[in-house]
Amino acid sequence: MQAQLFSPYQMRELVLENRIVVSPMCQYAAENGNASDWHIMHLGSMAVSGAGLIITEAAAVEPEGRISNLCLGIYSDENELALARVIDFCREYGKARLGIQLSHAGRKGAVTPSWEVRRPLTAEEGWWQPEAPSFVDDGVHSPPAVLDLAGINRIKAAWVDATVRSDRAGFDLVELHFAHGYLVNEFLSPLTNFRTDGYGGTREKAMRLALEIFDECRAIWPGHKPMGVRISAVDWVPGGWSLDDSIVLSKELRTRGCDYICASSGGSSHKQKIVAGPSYQVPFAERIRAEASIPTMAVGQISEAEQAEAILQEGKADMVALARGMLYNPRWAWHAASKLGVHLDYAKRYVNCHPALGTELKFADTGEKAEALRRLWRASEKSRLSGLRPTDTPTG
Repeated sequence: MQAQLFSPYQMRELVLENRIVVSPMCQYAAENGNASDWHIMHLGSMAVSGAGLIITEAAAVEPEGRISNLCLGIYSDENELALARVIDFCREYGKARLGIQLSHAGRKGAVTPSWEVRRPLTAEEGWWQPEAPSFVDDGVHSPPAVLDLAGINRIKAAWVDATVRSDRAGFDLVELHFAHGYLVNEFLSPLTNFRTDGYGGTREKAMRLALEIFDECRAIWPGHKPMGVRISAVDWVPGGWSLDDSIVLSKELRTRGCDYICASSGGSSHKQKIVAGPSYQVPFAERIRAEASIPTMAVGQISEAEQAEAILQEGKADMVALARGMLYNPRWAWHAASKLGVHLDYAKRYVNCHPALGTELKFADTGEKAEALRRLWRASEKSRLSGLRPTDTPTG
């Protein structure tokens, strides 16, 4: 049976060489929102990892939308140019396609990086006033200011501006971050939205901001480029956002031109009781795929090649995303290919460690070694060309 993990996947005109996605991972290495040399190193290493798609860490659509003062942004010309530099570097040396995750932290902004005890920034560190749909004081983050309609419209305009900048910078794909208790998730979840106006009070009104942002961003994002959405499929708190709610939202997004849903979970409340374990979020992707008829990306404690392959073979998702697993082992895709018996191209400077050469590089005769390298090159070209053929996109 052919390994689904290493089969091409097409969304609109974007063809991924395989179904492995490097999931967004906050790096807390930006300077005034600008991608730094750390991002060149980090994303550059992922670009040659063998993954089909890399999605940047959450990039804030406005300065006040950052989680910390070290977070990435795409709200200024300087931010845009810094990210374009990263894209150019990754494309020069790697083969992965490149996506960006757009985000607004909402009430969870203006805090310290994740490796420190989480607390609000001080004034000297550059604290700003977080904003949210409703007042929530969780004892960790600064109590937010409640957004009025002017504030909501300002933030929607910032999402649109960030989408335009993402296209100009050269990204192949945009993912809108509507998860993990950040701003749009705060509007969706009944645990954080207590409004009684047009943006709260019923599920339909709570979904309004998410759908408005998606519509306005999709309208100006090029039609040939895909746009996906990451959601928290459940809040893990009784009375919170549910999987049934997520299926309704996913159906609405599909009709508006959403190309996939990345099904994560949690983040809205410190009262959450997450039942974690290998593939623990895969059932969310599976149900959304089946009941909303939209492609899904599975994420969450996917660590083994056979595990990822089974998710795809069993029709539970269309792509698999790894975060911590790729940080721990940036060569995960190489090792997965070897386990599944698949030929995978390596960057030419790494070709001497390709398992296809295995015993062949032990030849003492340089002519025989050269012939072995030529055979590998021919196999790589055959694999590369066959990988460019589009495949049908399952819709569950």
